[in-house]
Amino acid sequence: MSEAETTGIYIFCAIQTNQDDDFGTVELENETRNIFTISYKDAAMVAAEVPMKIYHPKKDNLLTHQNAVSQVMTQKDTVIPISFGNVFKSKDDVKVLLENLYPQFVNLFPNIKGKIEVGLKVIGKKEWLEAAVNDNPEVEKMAAAVKGKSEAAGYYERIQLGGMAQKFFATLQKEIEQEIFVPLEETAESAKTNDPLGEKMLLNASFLIDRDREQEFDQKVNEAHEKWKDKVDFNYTGPWPAYNFVNIHLKVEEA
Repeated sequence: MSEAETTGIYIFCAIQTNQDDDFGTVELENETRNIFTISYKDAAMVAAEVPMKIYHPKKDNLLTHQNAVSQVMTQKDTVIPISFGNVFKSKDDVKVLLENLYPQFVNLFPNIKGKIEVGLKVIGKKEWLEAAVNDNPEVEKMAAAVKGKSEAAGYYERIQLGGMAQKFFATLQKEIEQEIFVPLEETAESAKTNDPLGEKMLLNASFLIDRDREQEFDQKVNEAHEKWKDKVDFNYTGPWPAYNFVNIHLKVEEA
């Protein structure tokens, strides 16, 4: 880092700790940075000194952030995630932030202690989705009505056909939610569904689970996959800190 370059403090996550922890180093934009903690009472921000600038959410930068948090999670069982790209002017600013957030942390620590987040996306296989839509009697009847008509003559029927397909797709999403999400929710401490990404996604869910029950939860996911593997693909990710179950607003009070 050149002398002319202003330095800042990048924060990765917050932890519950009573000691100075060593989390090694992280590689950010081709530079090795030492990871250190900034403490207040029994809480600390995990941070690194970096050039003071905007960090864009490119794949490499996002991976760096995730990898640093993953390093912390191997040593700590109470990790509060901080979103990507937060850089502060000084350690003092981070300390002020930590003091301001501490009352929230006191409530959060017991709720997330020993817990991890996992994500499950269920994506319908193209062939199965097409067959399921085409086998629907209402859709089949409307498709037959549209077939052979000119584009102008069949315009409103095509709109209706699209609406029917969407309605049927929503029914499939409800079925997947009942068959896959609900049973998994029973093993989780908390669970939530997020908006699907893409037209073939039938479920986009996050689960907060106890580390001690991770194997049990994995087994349930495997059982669900075995049952549905001919119709859908599973994208099962984690463990992560509780990104979808923690709502922290970062703000340093201006002097």
